[in-house]
Amino acid sequence: MALTISLPTPDGSLQPHALTGKPPVRQSPGMRFNRIAYSAAHVVADPLAAIDPWLACAVDWDATIAYRRHLWSLGLGVAEAMDTAQRGMGLDWPTSLELIRRSLDAAQDVPGAQVASGCGTDHLALETITTVDEVIRGYEEQMEAIEKLGGKLILMASRALTRVARNPADYERVYDRILSQAQQPVVLHWLGDMFDPALAGYWGSPHIDQAMDTALGIIQAHAGKVDGIKISLLDKDKEIAMRRRLPAGVRMYTGDDFNYAELIAGDGVGAAANQQQSDALLGIFDAIAPAASAALGELAQGNVDEFHAILGPTVPLSRHIFSAPTRFYKTGVVFMAWLNGHQSHFTMVGGQQSTRSLQHFAELFRLADAAHLLEQPELAVHRMTTLLAPHCVED
Repeated sequence: MALTISLPTPDGSLQPHALTGKPPVRQSPGMRFNRIAYSAAHVVADPLAAIDPWLACAVDWDATIAYRRHLWSLGLGVAEAMDTAQRGMGLDWPTSLELIRRSLDAAQDVPGAQVASGCGTDHLALETITTVDEVIRGYEEQMEAIEKLGGKLILMASRALTRVARNPADYERVYDRILSQAQQPVVLHWLGDMFDPALAGYWGSPHIDQAMDTALGIIQAHAGKVDGIKISLLDKDKEIAMRRRLPAGVRMYTGDDFNYAELIAGDGVGAAANQQQSDALLGIFDAIAPAASAALGELAQGNVDEFHAILGPTVPLSRHIFSAPTRFYKTGVVFMAWLNGHQSHFTMVGGQQSTRSLQHFAELFRLADAAHLLEQPELAVHRMTTLLAPHCVED
């Protein structure tokens, strides 16, 4: 008999949900990818730390690194200390650097493990920053610290730069300076304001096409120092338009958590391979890692229909997790890790587990089941029941 659980519905009633009982698809052993695929990985909080969780950060390092080992075991790379790790929403720079150090150390024990690490300016006090030179020095400080550890950089979008830049030339000056110093090619990072309202108008314009022109000009000027650019605008047409204008060898890393399946599959249009398809640097890959791995393996074998058959059902789940306010998507990602037994609790850095409603979690559970992403159904039902119980939701 199928497992069932009573879940809240939009009208406020409880309705039984019968689980599909279908387990996640698993990648065939030894299968390789023909795309680079980074999962922006979450951090596991320490729920027993004697801190005020809104003001201080306590990380369960063992569980956090264990999840990265899980991602590597599936063939996925780790985009470290990014917004999925609550960078700027509970994870401060000293803790981020410690996370990067521990992740790079752990990767040395895993053949082929890929790590790219977020380099930003989040250690600067925004209210005190008045010049572009201060932003440059902020980037240089983090850049030096990460490169000293041997880390590859993801040059994160800067709230401080958005605050002080007056025109596209200010962005060009900052990126010219930083890219000219990079020890190895970096990944640029364009995060839309739906993910972080403080980044509105990045690249010096509120108009996407003009901003894109500035970003592409910077990439053209430093193509040898740019591995690729991750854009998270949740607009597939804008991503495709930019992808077709990239210099040969510079990758488009999709950060579109609404349209990733078709963007990764590609459209075959463009003069070079990098213009025809997107690689991936996605927060949702943390939550759907087994499906992402299996689908990418099928794509590498030329099985495009099977790729879409596996990944397609995950898209409604992703769109729900990343629904507005999009910046709270991390809560859904951690919720999935808890449901699937990758951590023993649903406590987040900064108390962010409170940013979504019971209705949101109930629909997430349904969609995760429909996408065949509940790795241990009995455990998932038990944990969902424990989440509902303190709110007096019971049969």
